[in-house]
Amino acid sequence: MSALDQPEVQAFRREVQSFLLDWEDLDAYLRHGPRWERVTDFFAALGRRGWLALSWPEAEGGRAARALLEYVLWDEIAYARAARNPLCTIVARTILRAGSDAQRSEWLPAIRAGRIHFALGYSEPEAGSDLASLRTMARREGAFYRVDGQKCWQSYAGHVDHLWLLARTGEPGSRGTGLSLLIVDTDAPGLTIRPLPTLDGDALYECHFEGVQVPVTRRVGPEHGAWQLMAEALADERHIQFPAGRLRRDLDEVQAFVRSIGLEGRDAVTERLGELAVRVLEAELLALRVVEQMETGRDTTVAAAANKVFHTELSQEIARQAFEWGGADVLVDGARVQDLWRQSLWETIGGGTSEVMRSVIARHGLGLGGAR
Repeated sequence: MSALDQPEVQAFRREVQSFLLDWEDLDAYLRHGPRWERVTDFFAALGRRGWLALSWPEAEGGRAARALLEYVLWDEIAYARAARNPLCTIVARTILRAGSDAQRSEWLPAIRAGRIHFALGYSEPEAGSDLASLRTMARREGAFYRVDGQKCWQSYAGHVDHLWLLARTGEPGSRGTGLSLLIVDTDAPGLTIRPLPTLDGDALYECHFEGVQVPVTRRVGPEHGAWQLMAEALADERHIQFPAGRLRRDLDEVQAFVRSIGLEGRDAVTERLGELAVRVLEAELLALRVVEQMETGRDTTVAAAANKVFHTELSQEIARQAFEWGGADVLVDGARVQDLWRQSLWETIGGGTSEVMRSVIARHGLGLGGAR
């Protein structure tokens, strides 16, 4: 019996599927922004069921559930095209691990209930994948930090309540040893947020900080101690970041497109769809490997990087195949397969480029480049 066939897991999957019937119209996995108000309603509904804190300790209001159940939750949500997991779950992990008693009391109940939302203020124009080189400065001035600098390509920043800001509190050349995490209100004086329209009809955002004051009490974890905290929080989230349900739905929609243009049953098309179906199963196995390693306490660095590369590149491969078959029919504005193609283009960039993920695999998995 596979892990997914266990009675507990199957029962939970059916519970999630039943819940999602009320959200069939949401369809915000590919485009959160235009449907953000409805997305926040969805997150609040998840919060009422305790599913935003599924694996949190019971002492913090969670259910202390195993990682596999959390994977199943977001796998089904991805297949339903409802929404991606909220970024506040990454924030919550760090507050659980390194927040003060006051911070846990202030932030965790609201995150658990789906009442507040965060964007990740990490990337900058000159520091995309190399976050250790970021330049946004947070200078300590008494009980506040004064923040100056620029962030860009932030998902949802124009909609959310707070930025989870990675800023330099050390000397300019301190790289990863001089970074701190701050919670910044998106309506703070001196903070300007502008949209950066994307090819898929959604938007990322750029954030400009000019003398933004952030209370020292909004720093989570030790000063200059953000690097390790970020790594730990991201490791906690790797099993839900790239669920295979999204790929299964992509392939189902391409198959529906094939039927609509009269190509169903052609030998070459049937063979290629079969190949893609096998690759989707491979993606699911890679995702479950991450889950299994998490549940047994092993390091997921290499498995998660491999899963990310495979998952995001396969999403592009599936969408591109529809273009090869459909020609001009794919170019119709609003066509579902066009949406797939437009959105998939940035998948291999967001969350770490494929090049960076392959370097992680080379260093940590293959022992290349002098590090293991």
